[in-house]
Amino acid sequence: MDQELEQEFVTLLEDNQNILHKICRLYTSDLNSHQDLFQEMVIQLWGSFPKYRGEAKFSTWAYRVSLNTAISMYRGSRKKITTVSWDNSLANIQYEEYNDQKDQQLNWLYNAVKQLNDIDKALVYLYLEEKDYKEISETLGISVINARVKMNRIKTKLKEMIAKKVC
Repeated sequence: MDQELEQEFVTLLEDNQNILHKICRLYTSDLNSHQDLFQEMVIQLWGSFPKYRGEAKFSTWAYRVSLNTAISMYRGSRKKITTVSWDNSLANIQYEEYNDQKDQQLNWLYNAVKQLNDIDKALVYLYLEEKDYKEISETLGISVINARVKMNRIKTKLKEMIAKKVC
């Protein structure tokens, strides 16, 4: 890959790395797992970047690749994630430590969301990121109507969980 493409990737990833951190937080429960998943998502994004056509925003594309990576890793399936070789130049990406204190008030919500299935977690995450239903449907590969219906059901379920103090 040429230097220009590599620099474009590094810049886009640095600008959007909080997407990866938030997904890691939903799908992991400790720092080591968070860092492992983050690294795997970066590797998957880098391997897929030559196929990125720019038809969707980079953040939408990164959501899709990262969510699919997280779901694949933590679904418990025996499928292996195919990785690409690590290029030493990617080691220059600045890793920002995730600041858990900023989101203390959301811990109860994260705990409830963690109890949802993988697809519902992804839908809630995108909803909380204030993505519109069109972008959510594109990211998850479902219809807009299905995204709306699923989100309404999830809201009801989360309200019930919180009311029962299940989380």
